[in-house]
Amino acid sequence: MAGEKGRGQEQPLRFTVLGPVRAWRGEEQLNTGSPQQKALLAALLLRGGRTATAPELVDALWGDDPPDAAIAALRTYASRLRKAFAPHSDVLISESGGYAVQVGMGALDTEVAESLVTEAEKARNSGDRARARELIGEALDLWDGESLANVPGPYAEAQRTRLTEWHLSLIEARLDLDLELGHHMEAVSELTALTAAHPLRERLRELLMLALYRSGRQAEALAVYNDTRRLLAEDLGVDPCAELSELHQRILQADAQLAAPVDSRAPAGLVFVRPAQLPATVADFTGRAAFVKELSDQLATAEGHVMAVSAVAGIGGVGKTTLAVHVAHAARHHFPDGQLYVDLQGAGPVPAEPEAVLGAFLRALGVPDTAIPDGVEERAALYRSTLDNRRVLTLLDNARDAAQVRPLLPGTEGCAALITSRVRMVDLESAHLVDLDVMSPEEALVLFTRIVGEERVASERDAAMDVVAACGFLPLAIRIAASRLAARRTWTVSTLARKLGNERRRLDELRAGDLAVKATFELGYGQLEPAQGEAFRLLGLADGPDISLAAAAVVLDMDPIDAEELIESLVDASLLESAAPGRYRYHDLVRLYARDCAERDQPVADREAAMSRLLDFYLATAARVYALERPGDRLVDHLSPTEQTGLDFADHDAALDWLFTEADCLLACAQQSASGATLRRAADLLAASVDLAESGANAPRYEAVAVTISEAAHASADTRTEGRARTCLSKVRGLTGRFEEADAEAERALMLISQADDPVSVGRALTERGIIAGVTRRALNDAETHFLKAIEAYRAIADRPCEASALCNLARVRIEMGRTDSAVELAREGVQIYESLGRTLRLANAKYALGMVLTRAEKAVEALEQLKEALDLFRENRQPLWEGMTHQRLAEAHLVMRHAPQAAQHAEQALALRGIGGEWRRAIVLTVLGKALLELGQAGRADACWREALAIHEQLNAPEAEEVQGLLTLAAAA
Repeated sequence: MAGEKGRGQEQPLRFTVLGPVRAWRGEEQLNTGSPQQKALLAALLLRGGRTATAPELVDALWGDDPPDAAIAALRTYASRLRKAFAPHSDVLISESGGYAVQVGMGALDTEVAESLVTEAEKARNSGDRARARELIGEALDLWDGESLANVPGPYAEAQRTRLTEWHLSLIEARLDLDLELGHHMEAVSELTALTAAHPLRERLRELLMLALYRSGRQAEALAVYNDTRRLLAEDLGVDPCAELSELHQRILQADAQLAAPVDSRAPAGLVFVRPAQLPATVADFTGRAAFVKELSDQLATAEGHVMAVSAVAGIGGVGKTTLAVHVAHAARHHFPDGQLYVDLQGAGPVPAEPEAVLGAFLRALGVPDTAIPDGVEERAALYRSTLDNRRVLTLLDNARDAAQVRPLLPGTEGCAALITSRVRMVDLESAHLVDLDVMSPEEALVLFTRIVGEERVASERDAAMDVVAACGFLPLAIRIAASRLAARRTWTVSTLARKLGNERRRLDELRAGDLAVKATFELGYGQLEPAQGEAFRLLGLADGPDISLAAAAVVLDMDPIDAEELIESLVDASLLESAAPGRYRYHDLVRLYARDCAERDQPVADREAAMSRLLDFYLATAARVYALERPGDRLVDHLSPTEQTGLDFADHDAALDWLFTEADCLLACAQQSASGATLRRAADLLAASVDLAESGANAPRYEAVAVTISEAAHASADTRTEGRARTCLSKVRGLTGRFEEADAEAERALMLISQADDPVSVGRALTERGIIAGVTRRALNDAETHFLKAIEAYRAIADRPCEASALCNLARVRIEMGRTDSAVELAREGVQIYESLGRTLRLANAKYALGMVLTRAEKAVEALEQLKEALDLFRENRQPLWEGMTHQRLAEAHLVMRHAPQAAQHAEQALALRGIGGEWRRAIVLTVLGKALLELGQAGRADACWREALAIHEQLNAPEAEEVQGLLTLAAAA
């Protein structure tokens, strides 16, 4: 017993009042007794250790109507609390007829919260708003429901009001920081719910207006003000406060200062991150002093002035990137908010798309994927807004032309762009142009000496000069030649000079403009062992931005361990780069040279076999991912056979990691394989990787590949392949709301598939046609027919999961036709089939359909259960498009239940996934949001939402325009 007591004394007491009144000894929750006993404990805890007299406590617990034995009751409560606190009974002290509770620092949650808020204020005052936001968030996390929950008495009631107000003010402070840090789109959802719960709280309305304005929703922001003014006049007979009125005027005037976060120096944290993407500068950077000074002076002009743009041009291998990286590092102090870098692959066959680059830049700056819109113009606008009032340097390496560069320019003072390109960008407005020539002989020799070593060069200075002259004084050629010599200790400088001297044609090429690049790489290539040379040639054939070790091993037809050793030797030879552990990439010029070598030195059969193996690898592995995601789906049994087995995955997450990591490489392989003997497998790879389309994030690239394969199959008169590719194309276009295009592709696909006798694809094409007919509500009878035929087709090949999908889609059509019982029955049948197959992404789709049908059947409580389960599954499977659609359906279910605040919150969460799902889907969500806002009394903002939705639907010629027009008409009449 003594031992147990000792252990108990080691466990301190702690208390909470920000929620139920509770006490803990260590991790053990203690019994604090009846509500009146809790009221006594709360009254003592909230006095900060000060003594409360008996009359004060009687008044606190019972007010004007105490019981006759109130003093005796206090003694009893105090005695029971001491027993509960044992062995820490001394924390409750009897003194002068009163009582006090004295606890250690941090033992009471309100004290912890106050400490966190104090630290947050210090962080905010010092400029660290991200840290301030984090600390306030920790303080808010201490609340567990209503403060002093179920505690009676006038003192508890007064304190509950105080703590509730404090809680709300902290939420406002945290939201204020969210907006300063750029979290405006995410904040709209929460602010919409809070303004509904606290309609007369003007600070919340002000924050909502600002969040909407910064999210590009100016009309809604103005509508919030009008709704607020009307509400205040009706309920209180007053006008909005000065702050709210001033913000209204600034929004009307499109005040530029409202567009950017207030804190232009927000440190790395929740949203704005200080990227540091510059590649490492070379330790032996040599010469170029005049160019370094010229570019450095130009970049320095960005501080406090308009954006500085410098474009460095020159032939391949002249050292543009090395110079630019060196200058960028030297100028970092001028750009304290970070440095961005991208290789635009301008010299390659597939230059980087500005849209993709902008997406990468926005993510690097802390913008979440869900806030990144589709389209170059929208992304460029968000990019410029994100950089406004910040000083960031952007290094755009290896640009193709000015058109590729323009969307990537920051556009604001304080920022700068440094560009390298093989072409002189005379058509890039306001750019400072620098033409970079070869090194001087003296600079070239210094560079060569730094790499090879002073000792080896000193005795053979003339031979060293012969070497750099043979390299045409091109920095990259010199580096390769010097690295070859440095790696071969038995060679003298004269040995290398003689080897170069025997290559008269090569020396001529070194002096022949762009051919200098090829000649430079020839120096390194010529030193490779046969196995290295073949690896260099074959790996250069793949179009992806990089290649994994597993994929590279397949290309080389080698064991991964042996392949890694061989590939790393190419890295050592500076002919290949290690992008990350287990991933490799070529400089784009090296890739071009590797392909030239392959065409010259590698038999056609070898090249075709290598690319066929790579395609097999991607197809086999994607099929494994597909099978994990869709157990029982028969597509995997009808894909083209492969000689590669593909990768195995330990679990579902590992499979998804592979698919989304390899998305660019996989799709590049599919596009590259869209011809000849590999065309059919390319289409099958597209079908097996359909999750890339459904996620929304990879939809544009997926669509482009589907177009390429469809056209190639059509040209080859391969009906089976064209049918499958057009089915994929129909799906991705339907997901983005382009229904007429999607239906045309599905109709064409169905005809082709029928001609090709491809039973596994028949149901898929029918399903796409049915979905489009059902969603547009133009031909519900046709939709029903399509789904019934699809079910028949799936049953013919025993494809249970696809049958379940068709059943769920048919349910959605039946509910539109008013056949409620049939719709619910079909959706339940679909869910049951999926549940028998396991917890998968497809089960989420079924629950989504069932939730939607149940909502329409006015069974909203069960609908919410199904939709919440679907939402969790979609998140697990990284499907932001379906997450947004499920939030929309949750909003609709809450509207049925007259839960307008929750409906508005879910609709806002759907809108926060901006750019995923296309404009049609955005208009649908805006319509739902407008309905919720109208229920909340925010008629002006509802009107703004509906007008935006109507404009979108009219532009798309969508049938939903009629519904939205009706809503606007009814609202106007009311």
